[in-house]
Amino acid sequence: MWGNFIACLDAVLPIFGLILLGYAAKRMGLLDRDDVRKMNKVFFRFFMPVMLFYNIYCSDLSAAVQPALIAYALGCTLLVFLFSLAIVRRVEPERSRRGVIVQGLYRSNLVVIGLPVVESLMGPDNLGPVVLLIATVVPLFNTLAVIVLEYYGGERTRPARLVLDVLKNPLNLGSVAGILALLLGLKLPLPAETVAEQMSAAASPVMLFLLGAFLQPSAMKHDRRAVLWVSAGRLLIVPALTLLPAVLLGWRGVALASLIPVFASSTAVNSFTMAQQMGGDAELAGNIVVATSALCSLTLFFWCFLFKSLGLL
Repeated sequence: MWGNFIACLDAVLPIFGLILLGYAAKRMGLLDRDDVRKMNKVFFRFFMPVMLFYNIYCSDLSAAVQPALIAYALGCTLLVFLFSLAIVRRVEPERSRRGVIVQGLYRSNLVVIGLPVVESLMGPDNLGPVVLLIATVVPLFNTLAVIVLEYYGGERTRPARLVLDVLKNPLNLGSVAGILALLLGLKLPLPAETVAEQMSAAASPVMLFLLGAFLQPSAMKHDRRAVLWVSAGRLLIVPALTLLPAVLLGWRGVALASLIPVFASSTAVNSFTMAQQMGGDAELAGNIVVATSALCSLTLFFWCFLFKSLGLL
């Protein structure tokens, strides 16, 4: 039991530590929210697509391909999206907030948290399944986000513009480029590969650091009610409705560990950037990201510890 406790702490504490360091940097006056917004855009457009590309590019997915696992993750993501959409349309009167809340409920921080958590739980040699889920689930996350944010962004969306926005999304482009490179057996020149490796290594920790620098507890007063119920949905209800059935279907070990960040991690960091750029309520989006990220340190530990204690990981 104690070993399981330590293993789960090792998986979660580095994430929480990076967030705290970012918050400390803001409190020391080294960063302000405008700095964070600008740096988030840089990482969203450059570092995160490169990280997605590189993780897929350098993976041997032949032994990690599990069609049923991929289908389960994609199917549950769609169901959570549709369920969230149905609820939000009934309870939230402001259109600019609807898309943000839906995104907060279904879109997890898989890109930033997925690899560190699975590596801590299962070791660096067992990342194939989570890389494959990143390559397939993240494009779906992004596509659904573009659709819901465009639809509730104020203007009626033209189908051609919607398709173009999906195709231009930097994270989708990075995933597609990585899959093509892997399938075609393309190899980057060594200098380019080194640059991609270094950008990939920097992406997750810096995004978590910037998330901490965006923390502003006083800004949550106006959105407190929405943030609380979205946090409960994102961190407790969605994992319960998706991970427990996965256990009943027989997934164990690295497969189950790979599903944990898909459904039990905080709302995606870049959801704030997308809301800001696409006419959503950016302040609410930021508050949801901050709240779920802070609480995720506790709830993610709970889910990891639960499955470890039951001998499922």
